[in-house]
Amino acid sequence: MQTNYLVRTGGKMLVMALGMAVAAVLSSLLAAKIGASIGRDLRGKIFEKVVGFSGAEYSKFSTASLITRSTSDVQQIQLTLTMLLRMVAYAPILAIGGIIMVLRTHSGMEWIILLAVVILFILVGTLMAVSMPKFKKMQTLVDNVNRVAREILTGLSVIRAFGREKVEENRFDKANTDLTRNMLFTSRSMSLMMPCMMLLMNGISVLIVWTASHRINLGVMGVGDMTAFITYTMMIVMSFLMLAMLSVMLPRAAVASERIDEVLAVEPTIHNPKNPVKPENIKGVIKFENVSFRYDNDSDNVLSNIDFTAETGKTTAIIGSTGCGKSTLINLIPRFYDVTEGRITLDGIDIREFDLHDLRKQIGLAPQKGVLFSGTIASNIRYGAENAPDEVVHKAAEIAQATEFISSKPTKYESPISQGGTNVSGGQKQRLSIARAIARNPKIYIFDDTFSALDFKTDAALRKALAPYTKDSTVFIVAQRISTIMYADQILVLDEEGKLAGKGTHNELMQSCETYRQIAKSQLSENELNQKEGM
Repeated sequence: MQTNYLVRTGGKMLVMALGMAVAAVLSSLLAAKIGASIGRDLRGKIFEKVVGFSGAEYSKFSTASLITRSTSDVQQIQLTLTMLLRMVAYAPILAIGGIIMVLRTHSGMEWIILLAVVILFILVGTLMAVSMPKFKKMQTLVDNVNRVAREILTGLSVIRAFGREKVEENRFDKANTDLTRNMLFTSRSMSLMMPCMMLLMNGISVLIVWTASHRINLGVMGVGDMTAFITYTMMIVMSFLMLAMLSVMLPRAAVASERIDEVLAVEPTIHNPKNPVKPENIKGVIKFENVSFRYDNDSDNVLSNIDFTAETGKTTAIIGSTGCGKSTLINLIPRFYDVTEGRITLDGIDIREFDLHDLRKQIGLAPQKGVLFSGTIASNIRYGAENAPDEVVHKAAEIAQATEFISSKPTKYESPISQGGTNVSGGQKQRLSIARAIARNPKIYIFDDTFSALDFKTDAALRKALAPYTKDSTVFIVAQRISTIMYADQILVLDEEGKLAGKGTHNELMQSCETYRQIAKSQLSENELNQKEGM
């Protein structure tokens, strides 16, 4: 009979233990899967939101901060959520089951459990009060480390040129040390929890044995009841300990969620219209009608009362002193920013009535800073025209005067381009950037000071090759060199206040615009100017 009882009871225990193991594995698997899925969705939403930012929204967050928010902050939320899903059901069930079993023993020692829980909450509350400010500060310090590291890696050549390695090492060391000290403080604070918990649990066990021994001596309690009470008490304390440990993770997750919400809550200022105009037979005529622009409501106008028309088949050049708003002006055309006053029209229709994708599809932009992506030369030229055939890619490279250096490479157009184009020179990077805009074959070309990285010979050859290719398009050229723009059909001269100081051809401006005349005389001699005017 005893053997049968042991086998039967032992079998039940084994089945229950196996069921608990399966349930634990499944719960961990599901919790990890849910946490990873939410992390994936959060990263996707942050990336989608940031990609949709205009320049105004992007300036509110540093690049380092955005990287930290989409990686470290999301990971913190993912980890906390996984632990929450694993413990939020398990711990309360364990605690409730333990309490029920304790009440069934009628031991008269329930006050010990209440005492243990009160002490536990006092301990956890103290640790949280001490470490909470440090948790809030930690993510800002991570941002700072990322920012400093990014600045140093980006400007490594300048740092070496000026012999500032030691200074930058010290700057990074300070940011790194600040983060390390903060993390050490929080880690040491949290590390106190486990020994304190063990001390509490062992102390409670001693208290139970001491109290129960008197009751056993009086014959009102058995030794088995005491052992069961200790087991149930440890079960209850462990469940509250799990919840307490989870509560330690919540503050950092709360800070991370606030930082992510700051990004997701930003409303982009550039919106698609509800009923966009569908472009048909776009000619590419761009007209600025009394356009003014400022970056925020508190600043002065960067551009004021700009009026001009850029016609198809003609080149409109923009020149002026540094900081006068040349790049800002052309950034208004693809709606990187929206005008503050006035309007910009494309073929007579306000550009704000077009779908952003449809509008920008009509534009081939070669930015002031040549930006390349990891891949090959061909993939970078095809970046705006994925299905462009090889003939188009080769023709774009030929017009951009990039054929010579591409041909010198062993694998030609399949030559690798590293991230940021660090394995090509500044002039080569700029020519590939120009080729990328040409390969798109848009109705509007924008060259934002793109030719400044080219020598005079390459500049002249490129413009000569480009002219017949863009005869049916509208061309904008922002430049600092008079020689680059003097043959443009229309030249816009901006003064230091962002106002239109002059508009016309080179010869007309030499007669009517003092600002243009000063720029021309500072770059060209009298003989060169006379020759150019004669031509």
